[in-house]
Formats: sequence, C-alpha cells, structure tokens
Amino acid sequence: MATFLYKLGRLAFRQRHFVALIWVALLTLAGVGAASAPAAGNTSFSIPGTEAQRAFDLLEQRFPGANADGATARVVFKAPGGEKMTDAGNEATVRKTVKELSGGSEVAAVTDPYVTRAVSQDGTIAYASVSYEVSGMELEDSSRTALKTAAQHARDAGLTVEIGGDALHTVPQTGAAEVIGIGIAAVVLVITLGSMIAAGLPLLTAIIGVGIGVATITALAKALDLGSTTSILATMIGLAVGIDYALFIVSRYRAELAEGREREEAAGRAVGTAGSAVVFAGLTVVIALVGLSVVNIPMLTKMGIAAAGTVVIAVLIALTMIPALLGYAGRKIKPTGESGLLGRGRDAKKPGRPNMGTRWASFVVRRPLAVLLLGVIGLGAAAIPAASLELGLPDDGSQPTSTTQRRAYDLLSEGFGPGFNGPLMVVVDAKGSDDPKASFTKVTDEIKGLKDIVTVTPPQPNKAGDTAIVTVIPQSKPSSTATEDLVHAIRDAGADIEARTDAKVLVTGSTAVNIDVSQKLNDALLPYLALVVGLAFLLLIVVFRSVLVPLKAALGFLLSVLAALGAVVAVFQWGWLSGLMNVEQTGPVMSMMPIFMVGVVFGLAMDYEVFLVTRMREAYVHGEKPGQAVVTGFRHSARVVTAAAVIMIAVFSGFIGSSESMVKMIGFGLAVAVLFDAFIVRMAIVPAVLALLGHKAWWLPKWLDRALPNVDVEGESLRTEQADPADDRELVRA
Repeated sequence: MATFLYKLGRLAFRQRHFVALIWVALLTLAGVGAASAPAAGNTSFSIPGTEAQRAFDLLEQRFPGANADGATARVVFKAPGGEKMTDAGNEATVRKTVKELSGGSEVAAVTDPYVTRAVSQDGTIAYASVSYEVSGMELEDSSRTALKTAAQHARDAGLTVEIGGDALHTVPQTGAAEVIGIGIAAVVLVITLGSMIAAGLPLLTAIIGVGIGVATITALAKALDLGSTTSILATMIGLAVGIDYALFIVSRYRAELAEGREREEAAGRAVGTAGSAVVFAGLTVVIALVGLSVVNIPMLTKMGIAAAGTVVIAVLIALTMIPALLGYAGRKIKPTGESGLLGRGRDAKKPGRPNMGTRWASFVVRRPLAVLLLGVIGLGAAAIPAASLELGLPDDGSQPTSTTQRRAYDLLSEGFGPGFNGPLMVVVDAKGSDDPKASFTKVTDEIKGLKDIVTVTPPQPNKAGDTAIVTVIPQSKPSSTATEDLVHAIRDAGADIEARTDAKVLVTGSTAVNIDVSQKLNDALLPYLALVVGLAFLLLIVVFRSVLVPLKAALGFLLSVLAALGAVVAVFQWGWLSGLMNVEQTGPVMSMMPIFMVGVVFGLAMDYEVFLVTRMREAYVHGEKPGQAVVTGFRHSARVVTAAAVIMIAVFSGFIGSSESMVKMIGFGLAVAVLFDAFIVRMAIVPAVLALLGHKAWWLPKWLDRALPNVDVEGESLRTEQADPADDRELVRA
C-alpha cells in the first residue's frame, strides 16, 4: 500500500498539469450535467415491510386516481375578534377562496368547509383541504404561488389565514453560518500550516471534491429519486473529510521537507504514509455510510451512498490533486518549523522545548488511570440524557412559529383539538369477506370503543365495494405516546376482526408512518452497529496489526456517540440552550438521527484513530517503548489532529443554521460528537489505555499475523527503499 501510494504521489507531483486537468475536466463535466439535468421531481418516501406502506400500496390499487401520495394543503381561516366564520361576509370570502383554489392546473380537489362541516364548534375557525395530483416535491412553483395568492386575498378581506400541509415544502436553507464555518476552518488551517498558500490547498481541493459530488447528485437527482437533503448532507460530510484528509497529507509533506528531502520525494512519502492513513480512514467512513442500507429505508440508503461517494472523491483528490498542487506551489510551502506567514515556527524558536502535544502525552503516560477515569466519568455524565431519548418524525408542529405551517397547525389544534393534526387513516380490505359492508361497520364500531378518540368518520368504500377508508381523529397530538398506543390498539383490534370476518385492517397516514419508521429504525440499530463496527474492527486489525487497539477504538466510539446523543436530547428534547441553537420547538428526536449519527460518527472517529495511532505504531515498530511511542505519536500528530477536529466542528456547526430540522439536528450532533471523540476519547482515553496496556496493546496471535495481509500503513518499505538515481534527476525543483 505505502509503496504504491508513494509512486502515485511522485507521479502526480511530476505530471501535475495532467492531474489538474483531469480534476478540472471532471468538475466541468459534473457541472454541465447538473445544469442540463431535468429538475428533480417526485422524491418518494417508502418504508418497505411496514403496515403503513402496505396500506398505501393497497390504496393505489383499490382507489385508482385518489392520489394517496399527492401533496395536500390545509388553508385555515380564523374570523376577526367578535365574529364567526358563519357570518355572511366571512362565508362569502371563504367560498371565493375555495373557488380560486379550484382553478389550479395540478389541483385534484378542494373541499368547502361549509359542505364538509369543517368549522369549529365555537364557529371561529374553519379550514379547506386542497389535494393535488402530484407530490409535494413534484409540485410546480406556480401551484405554490397560486396557493399563497389565494390565501393573501382572504387576508386582505380581513380574515386570518394560514397554510399547513406538505404543499409548501421547499428546499431547506443552511444559512450564513455554513460560510462562517468554512471561514473558521480557513483560519485554523492558516494557523496550523503557517501560510495562506498551504492553508488554501485543503480548502481548494475540498471545495472541488464537494463540487463534483454535489453536481453529480444534482445531475442524477431525478433519475435516482434523490431528495434535497441528500446534497446538503453530502456537502457537510464531504467538506469536513476533504479538508481533513488534505490537511494530513500537506502536514506530512512539510515534515518530510524538514527532514531534508527533495520536494518530489517529500510528496511521494507524504502520500505513501499519511495517504495510507487517509485510505483506511476513508474506508471506515464509506463502510459506515453504505451500511445504512441495512435499515431498508430507500431514502436513508440513498443519502448514505451519496455521502459515501463524496468521501471517495475526497480520498482520491487528496491522493492525487494535493501532490499535484504541491508541485505548483514549490518553495512557497515551507518545511515544518521554518518562518512563514505567522513568523517562525515554535520548534524553530525553542528547539529544546517539547511541543504541547508532547507535554500532554507525557502527562497522560504518567497518570493514565486518573485520565482514563476522568474521561469515562465525564462522557458518562454527558450520556445520561440519552436514557430519556424519544424518537419521532417532524411535523408542522416542530416548525418555527414564524412559519405559516406552524401557525396553521396551532390554529387547527385550537379549533379542533391537538389530535386533528395527525388523523389516522384506517384501510379495511374486505375483498376476502363474505359481507364487506358488515365488515366495514364492525371495524368502525370496534374503533369507536377505543380510548383517546375524538371522531371516527363513516366508512368510505371504493367503487368495487371491497375496500373502505375510515378516518380516525385522536384526542392527543401526533407525536404523543398516547397516539402511538392508539395506533397499536387499532391494529390489535384489526387482528381480532380479521380472525372473525376475514377482513384485513391496516392503519396508515403520516402519524402511523412516523410510528412505523421509528420502530423500523429502532429494530435496525443493533444489526447496523454489529455490521459496521464488525467490518471496521476487521479493517483496523489489518491496519494496526493488533486486537486490543481496534477493540479500544470501538468502545471509545460508543462512549462518544452516547454522550453526543445525550447532548442532542438535552438541547432538542429538553430545551437546554435551545435559544442559543435557535430551536423554537422541542420534542422527540428525529427517528433517523441516532442511526445516521452512529454511522457518520463511527467513520469520523476512526479517522482520528487511524491518523493518531498509526504514528504511535510507526514509532513502536521502529523500536520505541510503548509509553515513548505514545508520546512520539502525539508529538507528530496531536497538533494536526486537533486542527482537523476544530475544522470538522466548525463545518458541522455551520449547518446548525439550517431551516431543515433534520439538518440542524445532525449538524449539532456531529459537531458535539467530534468534540467528545477527538478531545476526550482520542486525545485522553486512547493514550491512557495504551499506556496502561503497554506491549499488550500491540499483541496479535501469530497465526492471525501470518494470515493478515501486510498493508504497510506505517511506510516501513519506504524507509528501507532507496530512491532510484534516475528518479532523482527527474525531480522538479521550483
């Protein structure tokens, strides 16, 4: 591995024009593809294997043209103070609005609240339901504009009007904080590398890599049914790993220059050593992201694969474009310790004084047990809120109060009760029943006898008369445990009815979908952990040629991810520091958050493990004692790992400003997880454990040692290999 990457680095350095041309061409090709690709249309959300999905599939068969997955909107009207919606003037305004809404080209139907009796008991609030022939993601902007215009006309007439539903779904915005995060990353790079040019290389290559990845996702969005969140998450992860991978190679290049090597040779050795760590670190991230497919939720699978593709691009760019750009930069990239933009390096100022990484590692090696206990207790305390974790999917009730969707949600709760925002759709399949009508009546009567129900509508059969829809309005809000219990109660009653009448009862609707997704994700979490941690464990055994080091890495990851989940619960569920994070509405943590965070954080945690511990192993295999090897690893890597962690935290924190609650929550969770993992687990717990284990840390059974391939991540072959004199004549000196 090291020898191959060494040759690749030297080749890219020599053939820099060709390498740069290839990446520019790929970026141009992806950009042209994105610009010429058709606009992304319908982004389906399916959850195979769940009852809610089976019900949707059945509705498509038995109620053709009903557009069960079409976009919906609820236009909610509230009368001015002292008036009623039944007053003649207000009723005329509403009927005029309904007529205006019916004229849309994509509108399937609009209900009149005075015909459907959609007026609250006190007469102050009414609503009209608008259903569309296409989904919310597929809806034309002109239809959204017409919806907003009709609502504004009613406002102009004196009514309070708000719009709920998925018809107003828009692409989430990440906000200016993302740019601030990149700016912080740039400052950290300048401080770490000592010059604007050296700092610019990781930023440039990361932006090119993300540009290729996101443009490719945009070009394929319609063909592969990719959602808008996919490109945002790919950007988030691609920027973070792209900057970090390039930073490690540039830092190693400067270290090689400081040892007196020629620039081409230094580039080759940097790619051969730090590049090997980049490859395996990238592999762990890819394994974690692609492993999301085991959940069997297509949207989550696509998000993981798209983000994994961006990581692969980041690895390839770091291995090829960075040495090419180093060739262009020439002598403008200074060796470690030489004077630069910020003055002379610390090592040059005080050559006899150990750097901060060395001093910290020496302290940990002297007091390993105390550091270990303090780190574990601290993370354990942070993880305590995770015991109260509640999962759910967001609805309009989780939107900021400044949005019309949230105000419509609140008005409906005020006029019709909190459960009105989460109606349950009960589908009765009586095709196998001898008396379908009797089955419909039986199901309705059974449901009416359950607790926590406000209304049960009469069954609405299809034309064939073998299937009916019964709408159930719960008493509790959609995200409550009482509503979840009601869904399970209806399903249990349906099982008894099927046994007696041969009629199948299926519960669906957005609330039931959320419950099924949460359950599916909960069931998949342990198998996913076993798969991802197991594969990465095997990979790290190959990298470190040790059993205990990968085991320690996995256990440390579990500590950091549990602590990060605790922080997410404290902020987004309990409301701690919610004002600082701009979290207007607390509630259950998004169902996809834990499993997605587990995947991404595991991959990123292994990044720091590989970068930091490979330097320790490199020192150990060259004869240093275990404790001294830990100190040596920190002397060479602590500063760069710290910078890499700060950069990742800055990039992820930038996404906290997103208007999309899922992106905001994931950005916060990943930033906190990197903080815990990099500075507590990798910088404190890892050296403490290695110091306590001593030589046992690097133990590997002889039979396993013989069976494992020698990937040479430490670059041992490069130490014994002499450069070919012919190669030396080809060195490019700037």
